[in-house]
Formats: sequence, structure tokens, C-alpha cells
Amino acid sequence: MADISQTLRGKFITFEGTEGTGKTTQIQCLEEYLHSRGLNVLVTREPGGTRAGEQVRTVLLEQTEVPLDARTELLLMFAARAQHLAEIIYPALRDGAWVLCDRFTDASYAYQGGGRGISDSDIKEIESVVHPGFQPDLTIVLTCALETAMQRVSSRGKKDRFERESQDFFERVHAAYLKLAGRDPKRFAVINTEPEIEEVASRIRQTVDSRFSL
Repeated sequence: MADISQTLRGKFITFEGTEGTGKTTQIQCLEEYLHSRGLNVLVTREPGGTRAGEQVRTVLLEQTEVPLDARTELLLMFAARAQHLAEIIYPALRDGAWVLCDRFTDASYAYQGGGRGISDSDIKEIESVVHPGFQPDLTIVLTCALETAMQRVSSRGKKDRFERESQDFFERVHAAYLKLAGRDPKRFAVINTEPEIEEVASRIRQTVDSRFSL
């Protein structure tokens, strides 16, 4: 599957960032914009996107008394991802759809890597099995002050297992995202979500327009 990208006619745009950075809202805004341009758009998420993936999501997000080992968490993420790619993402891209995904493999480098301490080389090894030679066409990393993000999360009500993590954990995750973006500026765009929603959406539209000549 090293040449999988040669069979894909659509575009794959992923949204990354810690909890509370506004991914859901901005994905919806971009979906509406792309629809207005006459494009076929599919919105999906990780972990999840498929029946099997949503079951894995429940396991990953549930707050339980017995913590998941970091390696178990990583492998579950990639198991759900493999099914997601085979069942949803690759078929949609082959059909020419623009796929907007709430998180993808960069999240594993940020959360299980930066957050949990698993080495990039270990994550890369699993990535090379699950989707060799395949990367998003554009990855949008949304950022905001940690205090702002945590306030947004608290306003939602009950927190899931990741949302209950410490401030230090989210600082490591944030730093990992910025490190990834610095390594590959052609694929990544880092956008601050502190401004008003429409201003952020406008910046994302401009980024997409410039990357894909819309």
C-alpha cells in the first residue's frame, strides 16, 4: 500500500489540537465553506468513524479505576485507525471527496508520544504498518491558551479520561504538536483560536484556499 496516494482523487484535511481548542466548531465551518464551493465533503473523527472505531473510542475515553497502559492506548488508537482508513477514509478519497477528520496519526505522536512518553520511533513503526506512504494533504493545528481551553472543556460538563489529565500533560501534548508542525511546515498550519469564531474560520478558509488554489 506504499503507493495508496496514487489512487486517491480527494483531499484529506485533518484538525489537531488539545481539548478545548475548537476543532468541532471549525470543522463544521470549513465543511459549510467547502460545500458552498460545490465540493463533496465527508466529516469524520478519531478515535471512531466506524462501528468498531466507536466501540474502541468508548474504551479509550471511559474513566475507569484501572488505567490503560500507554502502549495499550497507542495500539487501540491505531487499531481503530486501520479500520477507519479501510472502511471510510480511503473509499471516500478514491471517490473524490474532501475528508475532514477530527484528529489522525499526529494525535498519537502528541498524546501517546508527547503526553505519555512513547518514543517517536515506536509510533513511527506502527504507523508504517497501518498507513505506509499516506499522510494528510493539510493538517490544521488549533491552539489557544491552556486556561482558555480548560475553561471550554469544563463548560461541557462531565469530562472523559483525556480531559481529566493534568496541566503538565496538556503542556507536553501542545509542545509535541508545535514540534510536529515545525518539522513539516508545508503540511501543517498552526492557527490560534483565541479570536472570534468567524475570524478563525476565515483564517482557515484562507489557508485552504492558498494550499489548494480554490
